[in-house]
Amino acid sequence: MTELIGACAREVSAHVTAVSPAMGPASIESHYDEALAVPGILTELHGADAYVIACFGDPGLDAAREVADGPVVGVAEAAMHVATLVSRSFSVVTTLGRTVQRALDLADRYGCARACRGVHACEIPVLDLDDEACDLVAEVAEAALRHDRSEAIVLGCAGMGAYTKEIARRIDAPVIDGVQAAVTLAESLVRLGVTTSRKGEYAAPPPKPYAGLLSEFALRAESPI
Repeated sequence: MTELIGACAREVSAHVTAVSPAMGPASIESHYDEALAVPGILTELHGADAYVIACFGDPGLDAAREVADGPVVGVAEAAMHVATLVSRSFSVVTTLGRTVQRALDLADRYGCARACRGVHACEIPVLDLDDEACDLVAEVAEAALRHDRSEAIVLGCAGMGAYTKEIARRIDAPVIDGVQAAVTLAESLVRLGVTTSRKGEYAAPPPKPYAGLLSEFALRAESPI
């Protein structure tokens, strides 16, 4: 999955290194998975000019922005905003039905609730996304456009990026891959010389002890990594 995401990202930028945290779940398909993925994500925030969190739930996005030394972009955030630049409305095609409400919550948070006409699940687990899954994702995307009367499709999983062009060809509508959208936006922020504000909410976390397995994170929180 990481190799696939990296390949999609490098279609729009030659300056991408795709990494998978050394600790955490194999995929993120629940709130439990998301919570346990965040420490691993935070350990990877070093050595780059900008960072993309390549999971459609945008796990740990706020925490990452507090400690990263460059801008951090989430793929759901990027995809939804890009979709609003090319259409008045969009539908999200995601993996499992249990993630539908999470996508709706994110649309609301990112100011895209009015544009997001619906979220539709393929009921394909993340790790089962392969070449054969493209047909089903395309079918759900086409049905979503008709049902929601929307004008574009946002792919609700970073692992769907390889399907982008084929689905766009089949449904004759814009299809947005969050990975490519986020990489492009992250590079734009670097070129603009703009990074995360350190005023208010995204200031470095206040220093304090962290216990047990999280003890090493006390040092990471003292200042941007």
